[in-house]
Amino acid sequence: MYNYTIIGAGIVGLATAYQILQKQPGARLLILEKESDVSKHQTGNNSGVIHSGIYYKPGGLKALNCSKGYKLLLDFCDQNEIKYNLCGKVIVAIDEREVNYLDTLYERGIQNGLMGIRKLTADELKEIEPHANGIAALHVPQTGIIDFKEVSVKLRDLIIENGGEFKFNEEVVSIKKSNGGIEIITESSNYKTENLISCAGLHSDRITKMTNKEIPLRIIPFRGEYYKLRADKNYLVNTLIYPVPDPAFPFLGVHFTNMIDGGVEAGPNAVFAFKREGYSKFAFNFRDTFESLSWRGFHKVMFKYWKTGLGEYYRSFSKMAFVKALRKLIPEIEASDLVAGGSGVRAQACDIKGGLLDDFFIFEEKNIFHVCNAPSPAATSSLAIGDYIANKVLEHNS
Repeated sequence: MYNYTIIGAGIVGLATAYQILQKQPGARLLILEKESDVSKHQTGNNSGVIHSGIYYKPGGLKALNCSKGYKLLLDFCDQNEIKYNLCGKVIVAIDEREVNYLDTLYERGIQNGLMGIRKLTADELKEIEPHANGIAALHVPQTGIIDFKEVSVKLRDLIIENGGEFKFNEEVVSIKKSNGGIEIITESSNYKTENLISCAGLHSDRITKMTNKEIPLRIIPFRGEYYKLRADKNYLVNTLIYPVPDPAFPFLGVHFTNMIDGGVEAGPNAVFAFKREGYSKFAFNFRDTFESLSWRGFHKVMFKYWKTGLGEYYRSFSKMAFVKALRKLIPEIEASDLVAGGSGVRAQACDIKGGLLDDFFIFEEKNIFHVCNAPSPAATSSLAIGDYIANKVLEHNS
């Protein structure tokens, strides 16, 4: 009988386990993971950005956890000698309409406690990013870059040092509740636990339904595809260059990201994925596709965003369309400057009314906690999310 069992060894599950063991040394804690090691999906395929929290509605879980998580993450990295770089970023407006939304982002940043953010003129933008195009911008010094896989591996090692157990290659197939605790059945074993926490990312809705079939959301996978700049073109980007986001769409648009290893990524787009772990253009899974396309809420999303969706697919198959989008930020970019990069799949929760959930969402049920929606900036926020869940679980058991 374990005191705590966590399903999922992405960075949120790892951070939660770490925080529980910090607060309750000696607890019997188990992490179940269907892959062979930690952070094989969303955590291991993201762009490695330490987010500042400037985009998020003040008072929401994203804003609160990003602010707290940012500080916890930097402290953790300092204590464990994990490399990061607070290089800053610019959010660039290319027309007057976007300038108005920059003002909104600036006010959000101030309300979320950011220090040092400043509005830039076109000339001031050129001083930071000489090759960027824009009539105005925001400079956000708190944004940084990191390898979240390195953070995850360190968390894994510390969890083991503190007595936590990992069971890899264990896919959960069902969960049974009883007065004697919770039984978790995998493809090869059974485990009993007093408290269950699921951080299952792309499969979070399926795991949640194992204990509550009425959960009113479904995970819709969106693939983000990247190019990389050729090494001799890395000089075009000094920090991170982002467009002004569309406030109606929960993605940030294609942008340029300096990487902690020295390269520069360009992207991502955001296309509907026909497989929850589909990292290539032609990846397909019947169950995943059927569950997405049969969800009434997603029908409303498709009707509302069909033009945007077609544009994203066009960019997926047309390099020149991708280049055209990037040229809004750096006009001198050529197709020959880009080489194929990687991709990641984002677990985007969609409710029955067609809302793409923008904030974190944790479903609580007595001694069961399901992280149902944890999109970006979940990696930045992971230690704060873990702290929040750990406090909730320990409060329940006190």
